[in-house]
Order: sequence, then structure tokens, then C-alpha cells
Amino acid sequence: MNWNLFPQFFVTGLLTGGVYALIALGLVIIYKSTRIFNFAQGHILMIGGFVAWWFMVNAGWPLWSAVLVAIVVAILLGLLIERLALRPLIGQPILSTILMTLALSQFLQGVAILVFGAQRQAFPELFPLKPLVLGPFGDIRIILKLPLVWSFVIAMVGVAAFALFFRFTKAGLAMRATAEDHQLAQSVGLKVRRIFGVTWSIAAVVATAGGILLGSISGIDPNLALVAFKAFPAVLFGGLESIPGAIVGGLTVGVVESLVAGLPKEAALREMGLAEITPFVVMLLVLLFKPDGLFGLKRIERI
Repeated sequence: MNWNLFPQFFVTGLLTGGVYALIALGLVIIYKSTRIFNFAQGHILMIGGFVAWWFMVNAGWPLWSAVLVAIVVAILLGLLIERLALRPLIGQPILSTILMTLALSQFLQGVAILVFGAQRQAFPELFPLKPLVLGPFGDIRIILKLPLVWSFVIAMVGVAAFALFFRFTKAGLAMRATAEDHQLAQSVGLKVRRIFGVTWSIAAVVATAGGILLGSISGIDPNLALVAFKAFPAVLFGGLESIPGAIVGGLTVGVVESLVAGLPKEAALREMGLAEITPFVVMLLVLLFKPDGLFGLKRIERI
């Protein structure tokens, strides 16, 4: 690597990792409250992004109203998924629930192709396209794309807001209590099924925000759902139950991926497409050496 370009790739990876962190947050929210690892999160993200795109491009609505409608659709989608697909599986083996989320991902993929088409669509310009230039610092100059910068800022504000929500609000505390023990939560008067519905709605809103941000950066098509798979290594790296872990994991995955992509064109590793699989290499290493993640909780049960 040309080391003069190292800061450029590092900062670009950091900004991209902020969006990964937001997507990872949705996975953590669901797992913390329901103990379900949601493989359909990326497809909810894609649907939310498509809804916002359709209302802005085809209906001609302004940004704020299109985003508001996308959020409403996300809330309804989250409630429907929890009520119709997952609530009947309460008490069933966890494998059944995992397979249901996989089935949901394929169903949402098909719906997106039927309704919005399979072609990549250009998202309306949400942020100024003029790049921000930092430097020069000696021989080093850093060029930042403003859509990426604003996406990072919005993602970090969203992550911080939800972290505060979980820590200081009654609804957040109820969700954390439900995650610890469903029966105990019911015994103190918490409506566990209602909390599950709220959890899925919040996760769908987070996914929609990620879909809009990613769409503004690179456009939108049904394959956008695959980008969310890069959030899985981020979640496992930081810990399945840790919001700070989702942030650290997302930023780490973004930086590592960007640095590998910055290898010289003639480098054999780059020619092998290592940048695309780097997040999953990170995931395998974490599972081998620290399965609970950096900030994950190791549970010890007494019999």
C-alpha cells in the first residue's frame, strides 16, 4: 500500500463503518429483547430504502415526507412480522425461529423485485456532492465525500439516541428486563408480547434509516440487502448484547474492509476479492478466539 494513502482509506473505512454500526444496532436491539438473531434485517433495510426512493422519485414527494412514510411502513412491517410470523413460534425450538427469519428474507426479496424491479436505481441527491478536502498535511491529502460524512454523522446520532433510550427510558428498561427473563418480566406486569412488537418496529425503523443512507451513497437495488450481512461480523465482534460493541464492531469492519480494498491493484490478495470477504474472516477469527465478542456477556447458569 502507498502509505500516503493510508489516512484516506482509514477515514473512508471509518465513515462507512458508521453505517455498518447503525445496521448492527438493529440486530442487537432484536437480540437483546427477544434472543432472536434476525437474518431478515438486511431485507427490511432494502424495503425501507425502496419505499423512501419510490415516494421521492415516482410520487415526487419532498425528502421529509418520503422518509416519514418510510418510517411508518417500517413500523407496520415490524409489527406484522412479529405478529404473523414470529409470535406463533413462541415456545418452539430456536432453530425454527432462525429458519423463519431466513424465509422472511427470501419473501421480502421477492416482493421487492416484483414491486420495485431488479435494476439499480439512482437515489435522489440528499447531500451536497462536492467533496470536502482536508489538508494537505505534508504529502497527505484526505478527500471526503459529503454523503458519506453526513451518513456517518446521522448514523452515530441514531446509535447514541437508541443507547440513551435503552438506558434511561421505561420502555428501554422494559425491553432489557424482557430480554433477561420472559417469565419474570410477565410476573411483574410487563406485557412481553407487546414489547416484542415494539422491538421489531424499532429495529425496522433503524434498518430503514440504514437503507436510506446506503441508498444515498451508492444507489438502491434488491442486492442492497446483502450489504447488511457485513453487520453480522460487526455484531459478533462487539458482542451480541452490546450497543457499544455494535459501534466498535461496525467501525472496525469498515476500516479493515477499506484498508484491504486499498491494496495495490497488482496485489494478489486484492485480485482474489479479499476486501469482500474480509468482514467474514474477522467474524471467523472472533468466533474462534472470543465467541462472546469484545463486550459480550458470558452467562454462567447454575443447575
